[in-house]
Amino acid sequence: MIALRSILLAAALIVSMPALAVQPDEVLSDPALETRARALSRELRCMVCQNQSIDDSDAPLARDLRLLVRERLTAGDSDAKVIDFLTARYGEFVLLKPRFNAETALLWLAPLIALIAGGIGVVFALRRRGGSDSAGLPEPALTSDEQQKIADLLGRSDR
Repeated sequence: MIALRSILLAAALIVSMPALAVQPDEVLSDPALETRARALSRELRCMVCQNQSIDDSDAPLARDLRLLVRERLTAGDSDAKVIDFLTARYGEFVLLKPRFNAETALLWLAPLIALIAGGIGVVFALRRRGGSDSAGLPEPALTSDEQQKIADLLGRSDR
């Protein structure tokens, strides 16, 4: 019974581990270059899967991009040059975390704008719920003319 539990636990742990699509024939012999390639692959979007990095995707295009990244690194390109090469070829969409520029400003600023708009909405709602805009000041007393008009109105409504 204990052996069965151990086997089930091991199977559950193996299944829950993230699946990496990098094939053994893609791995570079230089561990430093392979580490850089894996780091870059985690930052690049699979153009087929769209919400997966090329490191996680099994799509043929993702494999091609992984090989291209490794080829560029082996040729001596820096990480920035590899990213620049891929964004020039595929556009900013290839990046899982787009750069901040004029085209992506709304994407980056939208959460802040929504937070500010929500805060303003809460302030207005609290003011409206509070009643008058007098900010807690007492209501001014009625003048004698106003009191007389009220008495006349009340006296007429009783008749």
